[in-house]
Amino acid sequence: MKVGVPSEIKPNEHRVGLTPTAVREYVTHGHEVLVQAGAGAGAGYSDEAYVRAGAQIAPDAAAVFAGGQLIVKVKEPQPVEWARLTDQHILFTYLHLAPDPAQAEGLIASGCAAIAYETVTDSNGGLPLLAPMSEVAGRIAVFSAGETLLKHNGGMGLLISGVPGVPPARVCVLGGGVVGMNAARMAAGLGAEVVVLERSIPRMRQLDDMFLGRILTRYSTLDAVEEEVLKADVVIGAVLTPGASAPKLVRREHLKRMKPGSVLVDVSIDQGGCFETSHPTTHADPTYVVDGVVHYCVANMPGAAPRTSSEALVHATLPFGLALADKGLEALRANPHLAKGLNVLKGQITHPAVADALGKAFVDPFEVWAR
Repeated sequence: MKVGVPSEIKPNEHRVGLTPTAVREYVTHGHEVLVQAGAGAGAGYSDEAYVRAGAQIAPDAAAVFAGGQLIVKVKEPQPVEWARLTDQHILFTYLHLAPDPAQAEGLIASGCAAIAYETVTDSNGGLPLLAPMSEVAGRIAVFSAGETLLKHNGGMGLLISGVPGVPPARVCVLGGGVVGMNAARMAAGLGAEVVVLERSIPRMRQLDDMFLGRILTRYSTLDAVEEEVLKADVVIGAVLTPGASAPKLVRREHLKRMKPGSVLVDVSIDQGGCFETSHPTTHADPTYVVDGVVHYCVANMPGAAPRTSSEALVHATLPFGLALADKGLEALRANPHLAKGLNVLKGQITHPAVADALGKAFVDPFEVWAR
C-alpha cells in the first residue's frame, strides 16, 4: 500500500504521523511511504532522515493525498484536507467528531474510510491510541497550570508547590483516568495538595494504592464537584466519554464563587470541554478570563512537546497502522478492537457514540461492506 504522511496544518501543531523509525517498519513490510517535505521538522526529524528510512519526499500536501492510499496524521483533518480525501483513501488519525459536525460532514462527503485513534480499543476495553497523548496532556496540564497561576500570566500569583511555611496550591482533578492519573502524579510531585474526583470505586482504590495516600480521592457527585471546585486553586478537567462530547461539570454560575485568579485547565477540550465556559485556544494565545477565572483550553496540549509526543504516539499506532497497510479494511474484520476505531465509511457514520452525539443514523460497517 502507498502510505502518505502530510504536514500537520493546525496552528502550533508540530507533531508528525510517522517518525523515520516507523517509516522503516512500513518499508520493511513492503509498503511505499510518501512524506511531505518538512513534515517532521517541527519534531526534529529532517527530510534526510526519512529518505534514509526509505521514504520518498513529496513537495506538498496535494502530492501526498494524490499519491497515498493510507493517510496517517495526528490531528483531525482541516477543510482543505477534507477536499483532498476520496473514497479511495483510508484516513488514520485523531478525529474527535462528536463536537465537530462540520468535520463529520466533510468526511462523509469525501467517501473515505476514517479510523479514529481515540476510539480504537484493546482487549481490556481501554483506549491504547489515546493513552500516550493522554499521558503527555495530563503532565503538561500541570506545568501549564503552574505557569498560568503566576501573576504576570493572569493568575492569583500562587506558586503551585508552595515553600516551607507557605501552603501549596490545591489542585482538583476531575476524572481519574489516564489524563487524571498523570496530572495527579505531576501535581503531587511538585508538592501540590491534590484531590481526584472519580466515579469508579475500583479506580479510586487503584489511585489510593498507587499514591500511598499522597493524594485524596473523592466520589464524584454534583455536591462533591461544587465543593472541590470552589476550594481549588487549579481545576484540571480530565473526563472522557469515548466517542461522545464531554459532560459539562463546571457551570458558569460556579465561576463567580471560585477564587479570583484561579485556573481551569480543560484537557477535555478536544471533546467539547467539560467546563461550560470552555472554548478552544492555541499555544500562541492559550488563556482567557471569565468572571475572574483564568481558562487554559489549548486543543493540542501534547503539541507543545512534539518530539516526545510523536514518538509516544507512533509506538502505540504502529501495529494498527501496519495491519491497515498490510490488509486494508480487511484488517478491521480480523481485529474487532481496530474496527472500533472506524467512525466513517463511504458516507456513513459507523460508530454508535459518534452517531448519537451528532444526531445521525448509525450504520453497521458490515452492512456497508455487504452492500
